Amino acid sequence: MTKPIFVLNGPNLNLLGLRQPEIYGRETLEDVASALADLGEELGLAVRALQSNHEGQLVDWIHLARTDAAGIIINPGAYSHTSIAILDALNAYEGPVLEVHISNIHKREAFRHHSYVSGRAEGVIAGFGTEGYLLALRRMASLVGKR
Repeated sequence: MTKPIFVLNGPNLNLLGLRQPEIYGRETLEDVASALADLGEELGLAVRALQSNHEGQLVDWIHLARTDAAGIIINPGAYSHTSIAILDALNAYEGPVLEVHISNIHKREAFRHHSYVSGRAEGVIAGFGTEGYLLALRRMASLVGKR
């Protein structure tokens, strides 16, 4: 059995669909996880979707991915712009990493224009709404040899 793709979501993404729907849309994180599971099945990939508001928990899951995941798709939320700890954890991970942002962070406040995670990611998808997760999973399938 192949290792799953970890889809890691950072702070406030548990409020997806409720928090600022004019920016992030009305789909919930559960909707996203369901769509990812369906697409994963189509692509021959298992998906493990996780969310935490706590930086250390995200770091722990990235460490777990070293042995348990074929790749990481991460939406670090606000930690994109602040977390060297998450960058360091990702740098210790040898598999492919893709970064996803629901909104176009480059059209927003200046402090959102820089992401520490982008320095490690093979690619960044921003501004495509929750569809960005599905685009990332399709790309991940190529990176892990499933397409």
